[in-house]
Amino acid sequence: MKAIRYHEVGGPEVLRWEDIPEPVPEAGEVLIQVHAAGVNFADTERRRGLYDAQVPLPRILGSEAAGVVHQVGPGVDPSWLGRRVVALTTAAYAEFTRAPVGELVALPDSVSFEQAAGLLVQGLTAYHVVHTLGRLEAGQSVLIHAAAGGVGLLAVQLAKRAGVRVIGTVSGEEKERLARELGADEVVRYDREAVAPRVQALTHGKGVNVVLDSVGASTWSASMESLAPFGHLVSYGNASGSPPPVSVESLYAKSLQVSAYWLRTPESPESRRRAREALLSAMAAGELRVVVGLSLPLSQAVEAHRRLEGRGTVGKVVLRVR
Repeated sequence: MKAIRYHEVGGPEVLRWEDIPEPVPEAGEVLIQVHAAGVNFADTERRRGLYDAQVPLPRILGSEAAGVVHQVGPGVDPSWLGRRVVALTTAAYAEFTRAPVGELVALPDSVSFEQAAGLLVQGLTAYHVVHTLGRLEAGQSVLIHAAAGGVGLLAVQLAKRAGVRVIGTVSGEEKERLARELGADEVVRYDREAVAPRVQALTHGKGVNVVLDSVGASTWSASMESLAPFGHLVSYGNASGSPPPVSVESLYAKSLQVSAYWLRTPESPESRRRAREALLSAMAAGELRVVVGLSLPLSQAVEAHRRLEGRGTVGKVVLRVR
């Protein structure tokens, strides 16, 4: 089968289009014939050796695979064969990939493979930072950094569905237009103005209840300054570098909270099921939209990584496998 692998860490150019043996599903697993694979910023960090670097090389990247179940391993219900699914996996940049049967989510016909490839990593992240950690409720306000990114656009929609006032930060007119189209009440162009003063002006000096920050180093100060008393900063990424250490004493003046989210955090089967079903049902009902901003053939993974790292994309980046 064809797959994208890298044999050493480095820039996008280390990604190679190769022929490798087709994997065989083990007990409790299925083999998915991949139709679309999601591309995430964490993939670029893994490729550069900045994240998850203990995995031996050569390695296939990709955490989201949408396709059709091609084969089932020992102990797996054969009724999965031929079904349209999406799953969290560890090697989605390939024509076939294995996945534990417990990670499978059946896809309704109304959801395309490309849309599904943008659902789990970014959708689950958005769901948990908005609901599980942020605990946003109707009447509250939230500041969402990178609001035109894959997670950002989903978080905007989920927060609006909960009755929350949404302020997003973006750079560029297209990103501003998209954030507003998906529900942002206000958009701050950080390429034109300082974020924290604008947020304070938009909230009449009160600040926001929650900040969702995936950027890290370059936004941290503005995030803290934008919070209302008893506000909560939820960190779930460091695209601009790791945020500074948090001094507990710095939280006292406004009684602030700081927390973090990681997709691989262990959670109960019930929690996993509830989050996945909520996302999929909202998408199937047309209440949640995955914006596929860039779709390229699998063979062009190098270009996908270059565009993503260059901040030249909006929404989800997807690799079409077939």
